[in-house]
Amino acid sequence: MQKLKPSFYQRADVVTIAKALLGQHLVTVINGQRTAGMIVETEAYNGAIDRASHAYGNRRTRRTEVIFGEGGVAYVYLCYGIHYLFNVVTNVKEVPHAVLVRALQPLEGIDIMLARTGKPALNYTLTNGPGSLCKAMGITTANTGLSLLGDEIFIEKATPVKEANIVAGTRVGVAYAKEDALLPYRFSIKDNPWVSKGKGL
Repeated sequence: MQKLKPSFYQRADVVTIAKALLGQHLVTVINGQRTAGMIVETEAYNGAIDRASHAYGNRRTRRTEVIFGEGGVAYVYLCYGIHYLFNVVTNVKEVPHAVLVRALQPLEGIDIMLARTGKPALNYTLTNGPGSLCKAMGITTANTGLSLLGDEIFIEKATPVKEANIVAGTRVGVAYAKEDALLPYRFSIKDNPWVSKGKGL
């Protein structure tokens, strides 16, 4: 399968990209071990004007600097000191848009994912949340800044999800963003059992 091209990531509308990522295949190749899953849930973060974004008000820190780069790289951060969260940086340089990947449907390397997570058997908790999917896919902050055109972490082009099969809801865990917390910026594939159980969908 073909990797998504820079032009996919460098479009201006982060909401469009968040929807278009549904159905695509996130792949990691770590120590020669390939794992892959279909993206079934995403959240859009609209940069400087979005109170829920790490880059709200064009805030720049060592952690967030990667979001200000060109679209098509990974932004991975540690949440609550426990979970790694994987984001796709989008748009052009100096426009800090990103899409959080919230859930995957496992496709390849399920035995590897089970070993990484210590789970005895496959169930929805393997990849139905942003922290869970990172653990299963072997994604850590070591991946932040990596190009999604490279060979360690990338997204392969697959059949896009039709608009009629996309469900929109509010984002999870961003109550601090006030009215921006109510934006319908979370997207998932309708009736897919691997979607997280967060509110609003």
